[in-house]
Amino acid sequence: MRVLVPDASVILKWVLPPEREPGAREAMALLDQFVAGEVMLAVPALWYYEVANTIARLAPDKAGECLRELRRLGMAEIGAEDAIERRALACVKRFGVTYYDAVYYATAAELGGVLVTADRRFAARLGDDATVIDLMQFRIE
Repeated sequence: MRVLVPDASVILKWVLPPEREPGAREAMALLDQFVAGEVMLAVPALWYYEVANTIARLAPDKAGECLRELRRLGMAEIGAEDAIERRALACVKRFGVTYYDAVYYATAAELGGVLVTADRRFAARLGDDATVIDLMQFRIE
């Protein structure tokens, strides 16, 4: 089964108003594939805190509800492991990205999956790496 690792920029599109979120349609297509059992979604454990921080600021009145909804999805949470840490640190050094972003990348690489991001600057820094898909390039298969 295809393993996809959505980063916070994608996960947020599942709960924030679509009119303020470019790529919401593509993000929902990815989520639909997961719900249909067509793909596996895996995320590093830090996803929750990164997403919660943004939701708490942008939609404080709905934050609790949104976060519960996201947890109920049952994405596979991948904890800190030595191999992921090594890959993430190498990614930070090589591409000059944040450790947070690098952990999503490293998780995808370690699982043999693909990172899906809506953060175009992050995707551009990683170049033509096959481990990364820009959300706007995501297609239903």
